[in-house]
Amino acid sequence: MLLCVSASHKTASFDLLERLSVPATPVAPLIAEHDECVQGAVVVATCNRFEAYVDMDEPVTAAVALGIEATLAAIESATGVPASELEGSYTVLGGSDVAEHLFSVASGLESVVVGEGEIAGQVRRALNESRQLGTTSAELERLFQRASEAQRGVKNSTAIGRAGRSLVRLGLELADSRIADWSTQRVLLVGTGAYAAATVAALRDQGAEDISVYSPSGRAAKFSVKHGLRAVSAETFPSAVAHADLVITCTTSENHVLSAATFAAGRGAYETAVDGAAGVCPVDHTARRLVIDLGLPRNVDPDVATVPGVDLLDLETIRLHAPLEELQATDAARDLVRDAARRFASVGERKNITPAVVALRAHVFGVLDAEVARVRARGDEGGQTEQALRHLVGVLLHTPTTRAHELAETGRADEYIDALSALFGIEVADPAAAERRDIADAG
Repeated sequence: MLLCVSASHKTASFDLLERLSVPATPVAPLIAEHDECVQGAVVVATCNRFEAYVDMDEPVTAAVALGIEATLAAIESATGVPASELEGSYTVLGGSDVAEHLFSVASGLESVVVGEGEIAGQVRRALNESRQLGTTSAELERLFQRASEAQRGVKNSTAIGRAGRSLVRLGLELADSRIADWSTQRVLLVGTGAYAAATVAALRDQGAEDISVYSPSGRAAKFSVKHGLRAVSAETFPSAVAHADLVITCTTSENHVLSAATFAAGRGAYETAVDGAAGVCPVDHTARRLVIDLGLPRNVDPDVATVPGVDLLDLETIRLHAPLEELQATDAARDLVRDAARRFASVGERKNITPAVVALRAHVFGVLDAEVARVRARGDEGGQTEQALRHLVGVLLHTPTTRAHELAETGRADEYIDALSALFGIEVADPAAAERRDIADAG
């Protein structure tokens, strides 16, 4: 059975999500190694969520409880966050609900800004990482591949992607109210990854022309050439910060790349330059400046907010300002996700009904074999009677077999299983019912 332990911006604080986003070791292998009933694990960790998708061995008693235990233990081992601290900050999904949730996540319907496109790539990378770590399973592969298909269907068939805005663009829109002319703004970008590239594009759409880039990892030169920017060295970074009207950080650094001390160093260097040389570009330190922190873990030390004339805009603030209409997915997008989840579940239900079909056939063929033995004992010349009996049984089993799959696809497998018990005394466990009980008990 599939299980999802989810902590997101809807259930947890950004402080907690930040701590979950920087595990000392990969979490998925720790989950997979916890117990032999764990068939596989994929972890999706972004700036807005931390989710573990776990494939559990269904026949195991209390599989849900074991899956949750494995996940929480792995999180504590990898991040140092104890289970007691996570209490109330995560939800547990199981069975068919897992597919609908992941399909919604991949389609951007559960993001801070509904419809943002970055999450689709993050979901794909989570699967690839688990493949490299050897923690996937056949069912998790199917789940994540169908999630990518669902995401493409939503993107191609609805306007949700065009209506939704990325966190980058929403941050710039919040900054727009205080910027009269983007073309005059001195912008310093810190970071050279995918978010940085998206930020450059968004800045130019706003009309920004004066953009420089700094990379804590030393990639600024290459990135600047590719995007037509000015590269800033580590030595000149504080001065660039002091000169910038707008600083945007979007790195994966585990440490703060910008602090109040950076501003102080930059302004100190400027004052030294003014005293020692002529022709230094004047800087109005009384003008208000804006820092937008798109990093998780946070790239900017909170003490930047104490620097006179500097305003700090972080992810949590951006989330609080997300327009209400963008927190609501279109009905069309939701319907597509639900339909994709139903199709995913129908295949799983076919697998769940298989033991019942096998049990019925075993029962009927057991009766047939006994009857064939009696026929042979009486003398069945040429085996014609045996052949006729086997043909008859095959014909009789066709309809109940077909009906079993039809009922399974509509979520009525338990009716078929109950009928076998009532009519033939065949007892078959209903995996779906067991899942529902386990998840309810865990909740």
